[in-house]
Amino acid sequence: MTERRVHEHPVLPPPADEPTVAFYWQGLRLQARPGEMISSALFAAGVHSFGHHPRDGAPLGIFCANGQCAQCTVVANGVAVKSCMVPVAANMVVEPCDSLPVLPLVQDQPELAETPLRRVQVLIIGAGPAGLSAGIELASRGIQVLVVDDKDRPGGKLVLQTHKFFGSIEDTRAGTRGTDLARGLAAELAAQPGAELWLEATAVGVFSDRRVGVVQRGRYHLVEPRVLLVATGAREKQIPFPGHTLPGVYGAGAFQTLLNRDLVRPCERLFVLGGGNVGLIAAYHALQADIEVVGLVEALPEVGGYRVHADKVRRLGVPVYLSHTVKAAHGTDHLEAVTIAQVDQRFAVVPGTEKTFAVDTLLVAVGLAPLDELVAQAQVFGVPVFSAGDAERIAEASAATFGGRIAALKVATALGLEVGEIPQDWYDKLAVLEARPGPWQPREQPSCGLQVYPVLHCNQEIPCNPCSSVCAKGSITMQGHPIMGLPEFQGECTGCARCAMICPGLAITIVDARKDAEVPLVTVPFEQRGGMVKAGDTVLATDTMGAPLGRFEVADVKDRKIADHTVLVRLRVPVELAPRVAGFRIQSPEELLPIEAPGDAPVADDVIICRCEHVSAGEIRAAIRGGVRDVNELKAQLRVCMGACCGKNCPEHLVRIFRQEGVEPGEVTPNTLRPLFVEVPFGVFAKGGGGR
Repeated sequence: MTERRVHEHPVLPPPADEPTVAFYWQGLRLQARPGEMISSALFAAGVHSFGHHPRDGAPLGIFCANGQCAQCTVVANGVAVKSCMVPVAANMVVEPCDSLPVLPLVQDQPELAETPLRRVQVLIIGAGPAGLSAGIELASRGIQVLVVDDKDRPGGKLVLQTHKFFGSIEDTRAGTRGTDLARGLAAELAAQPGAELWLEATAVGVFSDRRVGVVQRGRYHLVEPRVLLVATGAREKQIPFPGHTLPGVYGAGAFQTLLNRDLVRPCERLFVLGGGNVGLIAAYHALQADIEVVGLVEALPEVGGYRVHADKVRRLGVPVYLSHTVKAAHGTDHLEAVTIAQVDQRFAVVPGTEKTFAVDTLLVAVGLAPLDELVAQAQVFGVPVFSAGDAERIAEASAATFGGRIAALKVATALGLEVGEIPQDWYDKLAVLEARPGPWQPREQPSCGLQVYPVLHCNQEIPCNPCSSVCAKGSITMQGHPIMGLPEFQGECTGCARCAMICPGLAITIVDARKDAEVPLVTVPFEQRGGMVKAGDTVLATDTMGAPLGRFEVADVKDRKIADHTVLVRLRVPVELAPRVAGFRIQSPEELLPIEAPGDAPVADDVIICRCEHVSAGEIRAAIRGGVRDVNELKAQLRVCMGACCGKNCPEHLVRIFRQEGVEPGEVTPNTLRPLFVEVPFGVFAKGGGGR
């Protein structure tokens, strides 16, 4: 097997030189890093297929790497576990989960373990940006806080983000990388004497006695909070299409987990489905790890994410196919190719527009759904509950950070503390941070008559202003709104390039004609692998949207400590083209051409809807045509919503199929959700069970 570790990265430090842990996969001895999840260790060894579904023998791999599905289930030391949530142990024996596990015979009734009870003023579920920010705000006011999170480190999705964040420096530390934001927030929480953090601790249900069940490292606890704050984030949505359950088809968050958290290079060639910020950023992260990004499709006629993110990957050579979707994924035991097609205004595939590309990975980034089940259950049982971050409303992490502070003050008020009115400007700033990006506004760069000046390739109103904050001369100002406006340059420029170094969208270049008026130097911010570009090379420069402008010489490459891993590449460009240069390509279009399509796509009725139980669309349609109007009846007949994801991922697809069959949602009895919301081994509740 080929070892697929990341040993060099333009932003992330190299892994610590620690002794490895030996484990076994189907009898083969492999090596893992200490504390590494089983799924990441297997991916690092080139293993992508973790087993086969017992119902139809279909191969299974990861999808979310976040504990929200069961695609990565393996048998570790005789116990079926989600491999993305369980770390490798020394000499652990891991096998594929190719059949339903056989339950062991129990001779005697196990004795229930004594359950520890913890009473706290506030329980915060989730140690992402919202939960950490809320915990800091509450603990700083002397409120007793317990924060629980199911991962092995705090930070939530910030741990996966190597790019610089948007917003403002004053309110959300804009211009700081997500990984650094996670460390900073965690350190602030740890410094608060009234705050406690439990890691590897999963909240599994809220009960009628107003207590919350939490499983921490195999031990079951009951926590009784006066107020509950849910900051659990979101799960990635799934979209059914032929082949979507193949190993190699998985969420963008799973990809970022493997690559940016665990430093595993999971693939060679990938395609991205979804033009929101998640998909665009994942494509950029792939390029940082020397992974070929063959293309990205978005069903809408424009990307839903920030245009600076889209333009950033376009400039590096990633084709973006608008008004396109994925029609099918192809392969046997693993993804081998993906077919895309153009869609019309009603999102129907336009016949004859299909293109097929050879890839080994398809990232699915079609939106997020709030993890709000615990909120709903707390409301049923009368627990005072608030939510924050993506559990309340899907937005960027900068909004989650600020929103956590607002939620904290609401919690403090619910506890009866005098905290005063929440400042209106807090709500105003949160509204800006949650705002959708404005329309793209093409604009000509005015001729300023200066020998050195910045060129602002930012043509869309988004919540971001660090460039104006760091300009030493105050020459960059925001027009229309202090955060949401478009930046404009008027005044002097020293050529310091601080604006280019801090810009999260890499959307600022510096033109410097002080030494040569005919062929000035153009400074381009660059965040790819060191040594990829060096003085004397020639590169294909592109404009803002990635259109080629010509090949130009690299004068030098500067790596400044204050740039936080953003190097400055200076190109010699003719004066008439210098203001148009926004970046340069690192991918060749010739390597990204389509191939002849395989003919193995199943018909629509064969598409799997329930990933856990492998129930197809055809089976569901047949039941609906037979008169079923109750999702609970579908559960009884077909086992939809009864898998290890606890019914989190099926319902929206079931609603769609009912509609396609002419049955409106109001005619359908929805699925009844009951705790536990996460599957828990029976041994967790047994005395001496060891969590199994």
